[in-house]
Amino acid sequence: MAAPNLRKRGRDSALIDLHLDRASGQPLNEQLYKGLKSLILNGVLRSGVRLPATRILAGELDVSRNTVLAAYDQLLAEGFTEARPGAGTRVSADLPDLSEDHRAADPLPQGAATPDLPARVLDLISRHQPGTTQHRAFLPGTPDVSAFPFEEWGRAAGRFWRRPPRDLLEDRDGRGHGPLRRAIADYLVAVRGAKCTADQIIITSGAQQGIDLCVRVLLEPGDPVVMENPGYRGLMSAFSTAGVAVVQAPVDGEGLNVARARALAPRPRLLAVTPSHQFPLGETMSLARRLDLLAWARDAGFWVLEDDYDSEYRYRGRPLAALQGLDGGDRVIYAGTFSKVMFPALRLGYLVVPEPLIEAFLRLRGAVDDFPALAMQPVLAEFMETGRFGAHVRRMRQIYGERQSILRDELTRRFSGLFTVPDDDAGMHLTVGLSDDAFHRGLRDGAISREAANLDVTARALSGYYAGSEKRHGLVLGYTAHPEETLRAAAARLEQATARAVKSD
Repeated sequence: MAAPNLRKRGRDSALIDLHLDRASGQPLNEQLYKGLKSLILNGVLRSGVRLPATRILAGELDVSRNTVLAAYDQLLAEGFTEARPGAGTRVSADLPDLSEDHRAADPLPQGAATPDLPARVLDLISRHQPGTTQHRAFLPGTPDVSAFPFEEWGRAAGRFWRRPPRDLLEDRDGRGHGPLRRAIADYLVAVRGAKCTADQIIITSGAQQGIDLCVRVLLEPGDPVVMENPGYRGLMSAFSTAGVAVVQAPVDGEGLNVARARALAPRPRLLAVTPSHQFPLGETMSLARRLDLLAWARDAGFWVLEDDYDSEYRYRGRPLAALQGLDGGDRVIYAGTFSKVMFPALRLGYLVVPEPLIEAFLRLRGAVDDFPALAMQPVLAEFMETGRFGAHVRRMRQIYGERQSILRDELTRRFSGLFTVPDDDAGMHLTVGLSDDAFHRGLRDGAISREAANLDVTARALSGYYAGSEKRHGLVLGYTAHPEETLRAAAARLEQATARAVKSD
């Protein structure tokens, strides 16, 4: 693709002349996406600049409007652009100033034209943009912090930290606060059917740090690892920085397709899975497949990372037993988090590590950050020991279950024939699939997501969680953060956004 030129249209809208190579074999939408991203990263398209309307750019480049929509959707999904009500698509305001003047003020080391960083790191930096603090309806995985008992939490924190024990202030145990680890172990054994002791618990700064720690300890560059497709983007970020060979195995109604995963990567080093509530599809991994996976892991000698991100929220019956409990603790590393159960700013998660790996995890942990911050760990330990944690989970389970039912009813009433609404009974989000008829008529989840953003609604496109060309279209809709009236109003705006997307196509 030839170097792009940039002209101006109006006050703030860029008219972009990108020369697409139709003989290259590379899809035109991918060429356009890469060309626009390059202009943004090089500071040519600065923060706040409005991109041309999709119809105009399609006409300028002599391509279909769907080609431009696909490129715009990818830029939006990766955070390079944002859609503002009444203002079209603009380069994200969250991006740093990438202009030549800005770069000159912070020069690179002498003799260096570009940062001397591994290609995988540069790729990750280009993909991971700063998140937004905007709290919009349907953002998945967000708890209702207004319902948290902060007064009780504050009193517990005050009692402890008015006269903290001297040994705690000097505690340097890389595993974390002992009473909290014991409380977590007791909870997992009783509620999740895990098989573990407090010695196997390692407290982390959220689940993402736990995942990163697993990657650092277990993987070398080039190692084959398996993850679900579609799957959690945080896993892909961690794997990308490690330079491993990622194999993405399909998910169906029984969760991860173990037979397909085995065919794609017979002897991986690590396999990551969300068996209790697959993210983002919401499927539960069948018992037959769980046992098959564990048998394969033992035979092939690889580790299984079980990401149990929202298992507390099952609205019919008891939470399912953890994969770790079926395994007996030999091959499975279990990752849990309090951020979704309590409040995100708590930033506390944990790992359950098989005994043969404990020493390696602690030594690596010591080399990275020595030991986890202890300020909130004793308070959380008291919350769990006194039963307040369990009471909070039970209360929120009832509230979230009601909100899920409300959203399911709204979606069924408003989108009959467009979306398939699952009979899900767990989690913090619903994933609705675009019907075959709507898809064949040209409707795409990226177009709906973009129109929803114009109406201040976060409706994440399911296709954005897939790797490769085979993708399902739908929407990933969180429902836990907002009350009934907000959910109903957001569903109405989503209906309006969908109508706009249908009309535009």
